[in-house]
Amino acid sequence: MRLKDRLLTAFFIMIAMPIILLSVAAGTIVNLQMNSIQESYDVDADTIQIITNPIQILNRLTRGTYNEIKLAALKTPQMLEDKAYINKWNEELKDKYSFIIVRKNQEIIYTGNKDKLTIISDDLQAFGVYNTDVDGGMYVGGKNPFLVKAQDFYFTDGAEGTIFVITDLNTLVPQIKSLVKQSVISFLIILCFTAILLMYWIYRSIILPLNILRVAMNQIKDGDLDFSVQPMSSDEIGQLCDDFEEMRIRLKELIDSRLQYEEDIKELISNISHDLKTPLTAIKGYAEGLVDGVAVTPEKQEKYLKTILMKANDMSTLVDELSFYSKIDCNTMPYSFKEINLRDYFDDCIEDLSLDLEVKNIDIRYDNQIEDSVEVVADAEQLKRVINNIVGNAVKYLDKQKGILQIRIHDIGTFVKVEIEDNGAGIPKTDIPFIFDRFYRADASRNSKKGGSGLGLAISKKIIEDHAGKIWAESVIGQGTTIIFTLKKNEKLDGKRNMEK
Repeated sequence: MRLKDRLLTAFFIMIAMPIILLSVAAGTIVNLQMNSIQESYDVDADTIQIITNPIQILNRLTRGTYNEIKLAALKTPQMLEDKAYINKWNEELKDKYSFIIVRKNQEIIYTGNKDKLTIISDDLQAFGVYNTDVDGGMYVGGKNPFLVKAQDFYFTDGAEGTIFVITDLNTLVPQIKSLVKQSVISFLIILCFTAILLMYWIYRSIILPLNILRVAMNQIKDGDLDFSVQPMSSDEIGQLCDDFEEMRIRLKELIDSRLQYEEDIKELISNISHDLKTPLTAIKGYAEGLVDGVAVTPEKQEKYLKTILMKANDMSTLVDELSFYSKIDCNTMPYSFKEINLRDYFDDCIEDLSLDLEVKNIDIRYDNQIEDSVEVVADAEQLKRVINNIVGNAVKYLDKQKGILQIRIHDIGTFVKVEIEDNGAGIPKTDIPFIFDRFYRADASRNSKKGGSGLGLAISKKIIEDHAGKIWAESVIGQGTTIIFTLKKNEKLDGKRNMEK
């Protein structure tokens, strides 16, 4: 669920859930209390009528007591002059929010509540003019509403008397009080429940992932790039976690690459120092020999000078290869790509190589199985550098009197495969994965008399990869090594030929 949908859902829950729960709770509470009111007071009315017209309930509360008092007033009026008798009924009416007033002629001879008598005394009707408004009683409105039930009678001495049963309408019955209290409590509980539910949901879906991200950022700030963040959802925050994880991985790769680069730089400097030290030592030694007069004959002096020149050339070659490698390693090498006919190109290469290798007693066996029209888009000069580097390594490590170099070219679909095989000493299987690393030598000797910068195959790999190809090696100890690389054919020409077919 997207974050926007989550917020809309949270808004809906925040509005709808309290309404639904309050409706259910209110309905349950009202039904229970109304049933209780109906059972307690014998009120046959619906819920709205009971709540909006509580006079009916309060009227029923005093009905039984009022009827008994009314009967006593009509049959035994002398009892109404007995204070103990009146007090008994008044005490019973107190629990029903009512009290008794007894009037003889115009004088109040008994009151169950003096404070409320002062409020209602002016509203008490005169003898003989009593009217009923509500089920045998009269409603007295105003700031302090009362329900008044009255019965006129004559005392034994013939005096006019009236007995009043007064009910305070400001008082709610216990069930209605309980209903209000339970409704308020239910409302608060539902609000708290809804708030807790939303807080948990928001914490679970928003705050918790953000806290995880914050912890992860602190870990990265402290240098710990192995702290992984797994998304807990597929919304925007989950996508943010995915992006953060990709950033962490990329940052870790960059830092690891940077650290590796620094290690490589250290190794490069160390290797350069080592590879330059050997020819420099030789140049220094032979130069000192010339200065000190060790080479006394012209022949010996010429030998010393040729050695110095050879070592200087080796240093120049090493510096050139280092300069070239730094360019292609930093992707600043300006390639000059052109369409090259492979058959013509390799025919020329083999012709050039044959002249050099014939002097070294090495035979070239050339097998080109591609069609005459096959072309590749390549930098001819850099491709020649690759071939020379591979052939140069093959010549360098030949250990047999008669050297054989086989060059085979095959068409393998959208690529052309070139195999250059020698019959040299071979390379151990444990060394094959590393021979394309810079400065790596399978003999592991920096002082090998075979020489070389150790950059040839590393340069070749980079050039072939920049030509959208691959390069690898196969070797058998004692039998020789085969270096294989692929070149992508010219797509335009290849597509045109397919259409012609």
